[in-house]
Amino acid sequence: MPAGQTPVEVFETEHYAIATTATPEQTQAIGAAVESLHRAYSGFFAKELAANREPGRLQLRLYRNRGEFVAHNRSMPWAEAYYRAPICHAYYSGGGQNPYHWMVHEATHQLNNEVAGFKNRRWMNEGLATYFGASRIENGVLLPGTVDATAYPIWWLTRIPLSGDLGRDIAQRRWIPLRDLLADTGPEIGRHLNLYYVEYWSLSHFLFHYGDGKYAQGYRALIRDGGSPEAFERRIGPIDRVQEEWYGYLRDRQAEAAVRTPDEAWFVPAGG
Repeated sequence: MPAGQTPVEVFETEHYAIATTATPEQTQAIGAAVESLHRAYSGFFAKELAANREPGRLQLRLYRNRGEFVAHNRSMPWAEAYYRAPICHAYYSGGGQNPYHWMVHEATHQLNNEVAGFKNRRWMNEGLATYFGASRIENGVLLPGTVDATAYPIWWLTRIPLSGDLGRDIAQRRWIPLRDLLADTGPEIGRHLNLYYVEYWSLSHFLFHYGDGKYAQGYRALIRDGGSPEAFERRIGPIDRVQEEWYGYLRDRQAEAAVRTPDEAWFVPAGG
């Protein structure tokens, strides 16, 4: 082993093998978080997973800190974590209130691909990853649809300057139109990264929970369909009408974020 390089150890949980250079305590915390994700995801998509055969232990690579992750990053330069089949790569985010959200996000991508077999477009794949990755974990239980203000991209909610006028916000590049998001024809993601991820998260959250879950079953069918604009209109409704509803829903979530502290839970009990 090269001088100064931290040895990699393997820590196993029921469903994961974690190759780690983090401390045992940090690795155990990540293991508990991804196991809570696995339980929540398996329950949430129980019908979709009923006929699937569970693979062997899923593979994670945990780095001890951001510097070590950056030194080994083989994804986009701005990435904080990434999934490249069959391995999720993330670091232990020490000093924050939620040190595991990057790994939970990437582990959702892994579950989408290796366990559920979903073949989704980017808006949906990232939407599901942010939906689960930004859900709170309380007493070892991940609660899908709750909002964790200490997870990405939730901390960006109040920084997206929506005016209340959808047409103006589209014209001024403060809003990526739904049709562009669905077709992946919007502006270059690297220049609008946080706006994209706020929209990815909020669109999935909206589709699961808006109007006491009026779109939830259609969204589940859309997940199976893959998420094209044509399938969206067939399963959910006219894009322009749904965009107006979604825009208002995100504005409401921004208003909630402005008056809550990071320690407060936002529960969304209906529609999952």
